[in-house]
Amino acid sequence: MTGAFEKNSQPELCKCYQLCDFICLNRYYGWYIKGGPELVDAREAFLIEMNKWKDKNLNIPFVFTEFGTDTMAAEHKLPSIMWSQEYQNEYLDMNFEIFDQYDFVQGELVWNFADFQTTEGIMRVNGNKKGIFNRVRQPKSAAFVLKKRWESLD
Repeated sequence: MTGAFEKNSQPELCKCYQLCDFICLNRYYGWYIKGGPELVDAREAFLIEMNKWKDKNLNIPFVFTEFGTDTMAAEHKLPSIMWSQEYQNEYLDMNFEIFDQYDFVQGELVWNFADFQTTEGIMRVNGNKKGIFNRVRQPKSAAFVLKKRWESLD
């Protein structure tokens, strides 16, 4: 059995992780949780959660099935701010650094391949912008961050 756990399925609260052959985590530390100027705090909160999972000694693989930030393809800002390509890159680097600290993390699937349309609302401007590519499939700078990471993995 595979469990896909969102942010409310913390290691101390989850009641079904022991039934799983794989644990899939959807985590957005640095976006929905402590985003923007709190990226350093997001990193620390993420490490706290991961250490709690590690302490359970589950001996099963973890896969990150969702992580990412909304990013406007034309937005550049230094220092980085949310929605900029620079922030997306820093966010990805932070996640990779954490994933690499834990042997039980066996996979990572960034959300999402490309930007896509969603319903109207105050949370998103004309769709979900968490893509590594824009809506016409042109790469954002994060595509090159991922390419470099994947080429470096053993």
